[in-house]
Amino acid sequence: MSSSSPTADQNSSAEPPAAKKRKLLASTGAAPSLSENNKNNTDNGEDSHNNECGVEEIDVDVSFEKAGESAEKANVIVPSHSVSLSGGDIVDSVGSTCTGEKSEKSGSGSDSTLSSVKKESGQSDQSGVSVSCESVVAEEKTESKNLVEVEEKNSQVNNFATTSASICERNNKVNNSNGNKTNSQVVYAGNNQMAGGNPTNDSRSRGASDIDESLYSRQLYVLGHDAMRRMANSDILLSGIGGLGLEIAKNVILGGVKSITLHDKENCTIRDLASQFYLSESDVGRNRAEASCNQLAELNNYVRTTAYTGELTEDFLRQFRVVVLTDSDDTEQHRIAKFAHENGIALIIAETHGLFAKIFCDFGENFTIYDQDGAQPISTMIASITHDSQGVITCLDETRHGLNDGDYVTFSEVQGMTELNGCEPIKISVLGPYTFSIGDTSQFSEYVSGGIATQVKMPKVVNFKPLEVAEKEPEFLVSDFAKFDHPTSLHIAFSALHKYIEQVGKPPRPWNEEDAQKFLQMCKSVNEDINENAVLLFAKTCAGNTCPIDAAIGGFVAQEVLKACTGKFTPIYQWLYYDAIECLPANGVEEADAQPIGSRYDAQIAIFGKNFQDKLGDARYFIVGAGAIGCELLKNFAMIGVGARNGEIVITDMDLIEKSNLNRQFLFRPHDVQKPKAKTAGNAIKKMNPETKVTAYELRVGPETEKVFSEEFFGKLNGVANALDNVDARIYMDRKCVFNRLPLVESGTLGTMGNVQVIVPFLTESYSSSQDPPEKSIPICTLKNFPNAIEHTLQWARDMFEGVFTQSPENAAQYLSDPNFIERIIKLQGIRPLEILESVKKALVDERSTDFLDCVKWARNHWEEHYANQIKQLLYNFPPDQITSSGQPFWSGPKRCPQPLLFDINDDLHLDYIHAAANLRAEMYGIEQVRDRQQVAELVKEVKVAEFKPRSGVKIETNESAAAAAANNYDSADVDQDRVNKILTELKALRESKTPLVVKPLEFEKDDDNNFHMDFIVAASNLRAANYKIPPADRHKSKLIAGKIIPAIATTTSLVSGLAVLEVMKLISGHSDMDKFKNAFANLALPFIAFSEPMPAAKNSYYGKEWTLWDRFEVAGELTLQEFLDYFEKKEKLQITMLSQGVSMLYSFFMPKAKCAERLPLPMTEVVRRVSRKRIESHERSLVFEICCNDEDGEDVEVPYVRYTIP
Repeated sequence: MSSSSPTADQNSSAEPPAAKKRKLLASTGAAPSLSENNKNNTDNGEDSHNNECGVEEIDVDVSFEKAGESAEKANVIVPSHSVSLSGGDIVDSVGSTCTGEKSEKSGSGSDSTLSSVKKESGQSDQSGVSVSCESVVAEEKTESKNLVEVEEKNSQVNNFATTSASICERNNKVNNSNGNKTNSQVVYAGNNQMAGGNPTNDSRSRGASDIDESLYSRQLYVLGHDAMRRMANSDILLSGIGGLGLEIAKNVILGGVKSITLHDKENCTIRDLASQFYLSESDVGRNRAEASCNQLAELNNYVRTTAYTGELTEDFLRQFRVVVLTDSDDTEQHRIAKFAHENGIALIIAETHGLFAKIFCDFGENFTIYDQDGAQPISTMIASITHDSQGVITCLDETRHGLNDGDYVTFSEVQGMTELNGCEPIKISVLGPYTFSIGDTSQFSEYVSGGIATQVKMPKVVNFKPLEVAEKEPEFLVSDFAKFDHPTSLHIAFSALHKYIEQVGKPPRPWNEEDAQKFLQMCKSVNEDINENAVLLFAKTCAGNTCPIDAAIGGFVAQEVLKACTGKFTPIYQWLYYDAIECLPANGVEEADAQPIGSRYDAQIAIFGKNFQDKLGDARYFIVGAGAIGCELLKNFAMIGVGARNGEIVITDMDLIEKSNLNRQFLFRPHDVQKPKAKTAGNAIKKMNPETKVTAYELRVGPETEKVFSEEFFGKLNGVANALDNVDARIYMDRKCVFNRLPLVESGTLGTMGNVQVIVPFLTESYSSSQDPPEKSIPICTLKNFPNAIEHTLQWARDMFEGVFTQSPENAAQYLSDPNFIERIIKLQGIRPLEILESVKKALVDERSTDFLDCVKWARNHWEEHYANQIKQLLYNFPPDQITSSGQPFWSGPKRCPQPLLFDINDDLHLDYIHAAANLRAEMYGIEQVRDRQQVAELVKEVKVAEFKPRSGVKIETNESAAAAAANNYDSADVDQDRVNKILTELKALRESKTPLVVKPLEFEKDDDNNFHMDFIVAASNLRAANYKIPPADRHKSKLIAGKIIPAIATTTSLVSGLAVLEVMKLISGHSDMDKFKNAFANLALPFIAFSEPMPAAKNSYYGKEWTLWDRFEVAGELTLQEFLDYFEKKEKLQITMLSQGVSMLYSFFMPKAKCAERLPLPMTEVVRRVSRKRIESHERSLVFEICCNDEDGEDVEVPYVRYTIP
């Protein structure tokens, strides 16, 4: 998938802290249905706070202050469902307390489910509060609490019932219980601390400041702060820590929930090692939860991770917000499902058997979805509004509104029809791409001009069926329309498997025909009309297990867990079935080949057989990139046994590990920060599977590393898997794979969206065969003079940073270090030489700073120029009352009339700019920085700013075409040569003066909070926004847009990598039929997943010979140029009219005769050397020539490229 600039997040309006009545309204129309298709956009910022709590009209009297106060005084235990208070704060879960000081009367725990751990006595509770990374087994008894008194003290919170008959019902049931707990074994693990560095043993809720943005940076752009807070207050129970359970646990822990309890009563066997990557041979015989707990706890120190081996009693279950079952029998599933549904606990049942999987979700009655798709709310500028019964709104010509029927909008900045400004959300009817109707506006004032319509995400209430009902009335999320009948058949098969095991004591034997037929008849007794082939394959493989299936389903299930915690995104309703039977060998597997051999791969051998396992072990695969997808691919490759015999896994990544990587790149730990990714990841997977052979490189892929990644290197590979984050590298690797005729599996993610593309030699198109449309750029005139959105001001600020702190000092530094700098610059075309020379002179002569006061002076004058003087000049050219030639106001539509700012030292934003700009300037000149804001404030008071006087004759372009033309309408003749010569003279004098000069360009780094880069960008952008009355953006949103951050979350990465490795297994198996391969497209927010066959390679022909991009002419050297031309004319009957290598034209029919005569007798390699002026390196085994040809009739024909082998 191609990388795209993320869309900006939508800042929610801050609610006033005082108590007030809010009417949560949906009276303008019904919320969209669950089955609606939503746009595949991702949420890149905070959740919308509008109408959070349902579609009914409810009066709510709650304030952040009162709720917080009552929590502090009473140490309140609050309901288990996440509730957003008016200030955006979240309270959650039985077993969690609101932030505030502990009540001295609360005893050791202040909570019915959590009590402080006493290290000296070893006492603990079932909740699993962490004390160290050492496992502790403890018997526990906790005294009961009367929660009724607590509920009375917290009546304000409990009255916030929104959608919540279920919440109140659950609270009553919890409060009427005595809270007694059974004795049980518990294992505690993890050195878990909150973002502020305080231990979480007191079970306090996290506030906004407690979210570690440096860790969760990329995930926050997917979920938003609200959802993250709800997660951070959610307790999860995960039962069954096999391969699937481990994948779910990993992703949920990386996501940042409050706590996760790992439950398992099974001990590890050798079969578990096929997919349970935190178990080793030494763990065989140990409880799976206990053996895995410590390594899972290391994934995220903010998540309390606990292993529990006791019974899942009702009292124990009450403390959790979400329960996930992965390895429970049918009776246990139904028992827990009934209790969970009745008590408002979200339940997810997930199973994987062989190449088959199922997911079931029951989030209870009245479950509220606050944001169905995660897409950024759409805003569109208004051109007109009719004053009639239809209320037709027409948008500006430049943009389609992008809204759908049934969406809700609200309005701002409307002139005339002001009743719309700040109105309650209104349901719309779409009339066309530029028009929509809002209903009767005839009672409103007449529309005058302007206005912005903004989409409002309306909450939606969903009622889930309990398991016993949903089993009989299943509703399926279809994933593969080529297998439309599979969900119904698999629904029966999964149910039948439980009954089969209950009767026989074990699943059907791998690839045993007798057991498979018996299982088929059991299924047909339920329904004769089933897919027999799918059921038979289910029976033959269900005893096995493989890591990529667990990874894909584990990612999907973990996202459902996060949805249950947060109400963010649409849950599965209610069944998802999936299979990957295309992975199986074409002729099936012999029963004898599927028998266990006492190997860690036994569970996988039960599916594919020992012969295929040997193929995996002998495979050599190249994984390019060790980021989020790269880590997952490496884990999956190691677990399935790629390279474990005579093969190898090769990994390359030139990056070092950053803290923000740890949230998704799960092979890395905090102590790995600043270590090489490739080597660290390689070492990590060797621990998971000691048989794995890994070679790690710290190199980028590109022409500069072809000595290492040479034709010989690629010739030893069986395939390539890309895990890259940019299009250029993807295209380069795609070309390498096409040239070397290697299969390539390409994958990518963007927030909750992901895709997988499989490229098969001689069968499919390549990655480069299709391209995404170009990204929409911001017009020059909009950036320079007429911004109307925060994206415009942020791009302007980013450009300013590059110009002032990167490009200008870079030019100056090159002038100082490169004696040939002037000579190179003078050769440039147009006005560029003058621009560059002026920037050098400005940096080294006119505006050079020698001390920090100079830096402050520069910053202050820079502020005045951009936020006062330039705006005054713009208003001088185009006064606020300017009328265009058509009689319309100039300042209308997308043109917002600006106002100059008056510098105020007491305005934090103004001082932010000076503080950041002066310190960046100081760093640029090697001057000691002054980080104390007060000192900078005192210095800026000394700066005198010259009075500005507008100039006549200043030309300001008002449309994009004119601005673009002006930017490019220069040639060398227009350059003021006298000005150039004068600058050269001044620079020469400076060089001869021997003045010690230091200037250092600054490379923009968004993730370092101490380098002033983002401080400058945020201040510069928001000041310009203030000029144009554009709502400002906070640092979080500004970093997303200015830093071009790609939102990411571990769940999508896990899903995509699992699906990618399934395609790798098909390739290694030797499949050659197109219908065996699957390109995948997913959006976990909707949720949506679809599969399609890859596109076939496009065919061309000459003389009736068909060829594709995978074909080429093979010519063995050495030949002279003349011999080369003759070869094609005689053998292929093609007359070469043009011949090129790279960007060098070696031969053409219009070449001068003398030059042609000189080249024809030369060897081809010598022609290449002379024309390209580059040596042919020793590692180059061949050259690629592109040829244009005529056939015997003199007609142009399209032909493949030529691979010319160097002798």
